Amino acid sequence: MHHHGYLWVGAKERFDQEALRRPPHPEPPPAGCKPELLQRYREIASEFPVVDLPPLETAYWLIKPRSLVRGTWDEPKEAATWVRACVAEYAPRFASEWERGLIDLSALVNSIAERISSGGDVSFGFYLERPSYLSVAVVTCSPNHAQPELACPVG
Repeated sequence: MHHHGYLWVGAKERFDQEALRRPPHPEPPPAGCKPELLQRYREIASEFPVVDLPPLETAYWLIKPRSLVRGTWDEPKEAATWVRACVAEYAPRFASEWERGLIDLSALVNSIAERISSGGDVSFGFYLERPSYLSVAVVTCSPNHAQPELACPVG
């Protein structure tokens, strides 16, 4: 078992494009449906696996391009330390002062390490100034407990 880290920072408007953040339904629209519905389904089916937006279900990071993996670790503590560094780097840009003071980075590391050592995934999101959004995730791989059928993106 190992862990992959993912980081996304971008405009909140782009992050809010939820259709591109969820996998397409396993079955295409029925024959005879509106052409617009079929076209939208095809767009989502082709874009979801390659778009860099954070998926709504954390495990689906594993089907995204290998180039989006920001780090791979065998030890949960190392992955948790990476998340801590990411959060610490962006904390001064958090949209609210309350959130800036809220994060206990030591407790965060311990919590993340515990969660992923048992095979879980973690995902954090913060609104940043301008408005932007920060997404940081660590996904357990080989196998992923939530989606064991998903292959490792690193090979």
